[in-house]
Amino acid sequence: MAKASGKQRCPHCGEELDTYRNPVPTVDLVIEVKDGIVLVERKNDPKGWALPGGFVDYGESLEAAAIREAKEETGLKVELIRQFHTYSDPHRDPRQHNLSTVFIARARGKPKGGDDAKRAEVFTEGDLPTLVFDHRWILEDYFAYMRRMRPLVERRAK
Repeated sequence: MAKASGKQRCPHCGEELDTYRNPVPTVDLVIEVKDGIVLVERKNDPKGWALPGGFVDYGESLEAAAIREAKEETGLKVELIRQFHTYSDPHRDPRQHNLSTVFIARARGKPKGGDDAKRAEVFTEGDLPTLVFDHRWILEDYFAYMRRMRPLVERRAK
């Protein structure tokens, strides 16, 4: 574990405390709607298009954080379909080291940007904008996964 720089002391006894810098948990969502997937344009740095998502609050489950972030940033009430993957590259976010658990979700309705999302729009695999963070890789993994799953679903339907 990497220790944090700087010394912290107990405010009561003055003893030096060990402190650690740990990665921050986050969630991202691939929200499937009728005509594609939902992306948000971020108001804050790094500005640009991204998957809806954000930081997990203390005491909050990953699932609850995903549902909350989807509602805040897109106005959509989502149904979580599955936990897709966790992305942990220490350099995936230029602000700090975080770990993102990505969910696949479904929703109905028209997304509308809210909270720290300037706007929310629906895109298809063929018309994706430039994305911030590692979200291009996440979506490449998602679309590859969906292509692998489609034949299985079609076989079961017969």
